[in-house]
Amino acid sequence: MNAVQLIGNVGSEINILNFATGKKASFSLATSETYKNKENVDTTSTTWHKVVAWGKIADTCETLIAKGKFIKIEGKIVNRSYKNTEDKTVYITEIQAIKVEEFKK
Repeated sequence: MNAVQLIGNVGSEINILNFATGKKASFSLATSETYKNKENVDTTSTTWHKVVAWGKIADTCETLIAKGKFIKIEGKIVNRSYKNTEDKTVYITEIQAIKVEEFKK
């Protein structure tokens, strides 16, 4: 099963693309965790995720997402690749959202 749940802060303004077949929304999400390092000092580690949503979920994102907002995402991990202008293969990992909602701390 390929399922992921992320809770974090939106790190960028949402990017909306409209196609004849529907809509795509994309934005970044920062998730953080705090732990004690070897010196017993609280340390925070932040991970950035690329998030994409299609169709009705993209519509929801368009009205809900704003930079800095605290949200919860459910979705799946998608790996893809493409050839860039220099004919080099670029690999991308992103979260394809199937549910997006505001999250209260």
